[in-house]
Amino acid sequence: MADGKLKSARAVAIEVLNRCDPKSNYAGSILDRVLHETSQRQRATDLVFGTLRNRGAIDAVISTFSGRPVERIQGRLLNIIRIGAYELLYSPATEAYAIVSEAVESTKTIAGQKQTGFVNAVLRQISRRVSNRQAPLTRANAERTVPQTPSTGCEFDAGFLPTSAAEYLSTAFSLPEWLVTDWLDEFGEESTRRICFASNRRPSIYIRPNGLRTTAAALVEKLQQAGIVSETNADDSMIRIASPRELVQLPGFAEGEFTVQDITASGAVKLLDPQPGWTILDLCAAPGTKTTQLAEATGDSATIVATDIDSRRLEMVKENIARLGIKSVRIVPYENLQSIATEVGLFDAVLLDVPCSNTGVLAKRVEARYRVSPESIRALTKIQAELFGTAALMLKSGGKICYSTCSIQRCENTELVRGFLKASLAFELESEELTLPCAEGLDHDGGYVAILIRHDTGS
Repeated sequence: MADGKLKSARAVAIEVLNRCDPKSNYAGSILDRVLHETSQRQRATDLVFGTLRNRGAIDAVISTFSGRPVERIQGRLLNIIRIGAYELLYSPATEAYAIVSEAVESTKTIAGQKQTGFVNAVLRQISRRVSNRQAPLTRANAERTVPQTPSTGCEFDAGFLPTSAAEYLSTAFSLPEWLVTDWLDEFGEESTRRICFASNRRPSIYIRPNGLRTTAAALVEKLQQAGIVSETNADDSMIRIASPRELVQLPGFAEGEFTVQDITASGAVKLLDPQPGWTILDLCAAPGTKTTQLAEATGDSATIVATDIDSRRLEMVKENIARLGIKSVRIVPYENLQSIATEVGLFDAVLLDVPCSNTGVLAKRVEARYRVSPESIRALTKIQAELFGTAALMLKSGGKICYSTCSIQRCENTELVRGFLKASLAFELESEELTLPCAEGLDHDGGYVAILIRHDTGS
């Protein structure tokens, strides 16, 4: 952008995808560095993450209807074609000819005039084989139709999707087949299908009003005055932002009147129900979303110690509590935790929001689907169990552990909790909740939370 001319959303998206290997780096951090180069920021973001979420299905369509496996397409052309195919499949409101034309123009700039014929041919061939870009799923042939939403899909003139449930859902939703198989065994086919839709949705943005500085009603009014459409959930604790806007530009952000948080993620602290005067340890605090929720829920009148093994991310906690005007949080480097715990004494509660596989938040953490494996989950459960042990040592009699994950895998949730309870007889399960991700209505992520209470063993 040396000449000062802004790029198209497509050009920025192509650059990001060319530089992103979802197995080893993150599209979001790359996008953040180049997003200023376009005025179409929302569209560029959608093209990047939409293409990554649905890449498996997109590649299946390209290979089937172009007659050329994606492995045989030049790298600098492949993401141009993927983005074009993404729009053909998932953006039925945009005319097909406009999508193809824009992709061809991008090819001229990025790969030269000679390559435009190939890109044009591939995308036109895909377009010609589409029989209905927005077919009702209740009437569409499943083997021919790539699902878009729980009610519509892009239907082709020939079948190419597998017939078995696990293979079909894996291909249609670009998810690992072993993971889909786990879900089918655990939740059944209908619930698994809903999980798949939720894992590929364009996730809504929710904000949690900071009760120390405002109310939900006042914040909604402020948003409305700025022309921003919003709606609240059932208990008015969360606000869904319906109008796309950069978060830092939303009214109230600079004033510390809200925090971005998913509805499901907010449930852990609600289930714990922390009280003013408690001493609380947040053991895996970064970036501080739940830490600040603890402070707000207790009227900034608890004693909250926040730590994290990642010292760089712990700085984010500091930034968040400063913006929100919170005074009750003490940030402690992980290596100093034992000395601080000795000073503070045993805690009334420990929030244990552990590192996990992210299988409940695949719509947002798009790279997770490329990295998750049975082996990586087994490694995570060892870490989770160790953190449980650390939390148990720091809890007073009558105190509570709030264990939460953004996973929906049984081995990270109910199995791990019951394993801990079996080995730690001083604890009992007070309550637990598993929430599956949802794509409809007030859409939300998935996750798990359990409250364990320690009883005096007489020691």
